[in-house]
Amino acid sequence: MMSLIRVFVYGTLKRGQPNYHYMVNTDNGMAKFVGKGRTADRLPLVVASKYNIPFLLDLRGQGEHVEGEIYDVDQKMADFLDDFESHPTLYQNTPIPVEQLTNEEDQDLGDGKVTHQCSAYLLKQFKPYMAQLPCLSNYSSQGIPGVDAYMERYNRDPTEGLDFVIGEVRYRDN
Repeated sequence: MMSLIRVFVYGTLKRGQPNYHYMVNTDNGMAKFVGKGRTADRLPLVVASKYNIPFLLDLRGQGEHVEGEIYDVDQKMADFLDDFESHPTLYQNTPIPVEQLTNEEDQDLGDGKVTHQCSAYLLKQFKPYMAQLPCLSNYSSQGIPGVDAYMERYNRDPTEGLDFVIGEVRYRDN
């Protein structure tokens, strides 16, 4: 029997978002939609960098209960996601409690909600200003008021990279 890993996605990998196609591309592995979910803990979900990338900051108790999607993935997809999310260089794959809100058919679970331990990609090292950015409860790549829409990797200038500074290290997502 294949062992599956439960994953919570909150940004561009959700259905209807620009990177969702990676979740359904079987070349990357298997991902089965379990249902919509919401973080049990409040966490700051912010949009930052000149490419308007969503970041879930590891500041439990601050921010909002973040809505996203829960998937069961195989090891191949888990490895793909680690690489895609630049784990552990930028994000860190971290277990967090997530309350399941709907089933795989998007039907509300009502009082039958359950909490799962899910892998999620959190930003543990970040500039202090990021904790002061507006917090979202639900991300959309179309942007938030006053912020441009998300810029997909293939549209970014490859000579510039992400150019995101963590501590004393300048990270470039080329």
